[in-house]
Amino acid sequence: MKDCIPSHSGEAASTPLQSQTNPPDHILVVEDDNFFRRLNAAVLAQSGYEVDTAEDGAAAWQALNTDSYDLLASDNRMPKVSGVDLLKKLRAARMVLPVIMATGTLPKEEFARYPWLQPAATLLKPYTSEDMLRTVKRVLREAAGNGDKSQLMI
Repeated sequence: MKDCIPSHSGEAASTPLQSQTNPPDHILVVEDDNFFRRLNAAVLAQSGYEVDTAEDGAAAWQALNTDSYDLLASDNRMPKVSGVDLLKKLRAARMVLPVIMATGTLPKEEFARYPWLQPAATLLKPYTSEDMLRTVKRVLREAAGNGDKSQLMI
């Protein structure tokens, strides 16, 4: 099951970029390491995003089929379902969602073999909170600029 990390006191954080007519972007963070999962979720929630978390690709797949998201940020090496396998499921189901692969080792062979798996952006661990926020903002801005949540190449 997914965890929900509410921002502040359970109310959506208010930033200059959002208003009541523009709800916060909804992000799913998938990470098997509890520390990194909670840290990423907290950083994003404090920046005004609505954030859900999943501890592995299987829990993320369940969340993706239950709720609607604007962005998926996923580790790759995880138990049950890896980040690459989650991407494969996402693409096979024709779910249109920008993805950030935030991982220690990029699955370059998989990306070369299956170009349609390319995420919108990648972050290599260790990355900073600023790197995460900058990448999230860029991917969401470019998705909005495309008029949909389609696959982005960065």
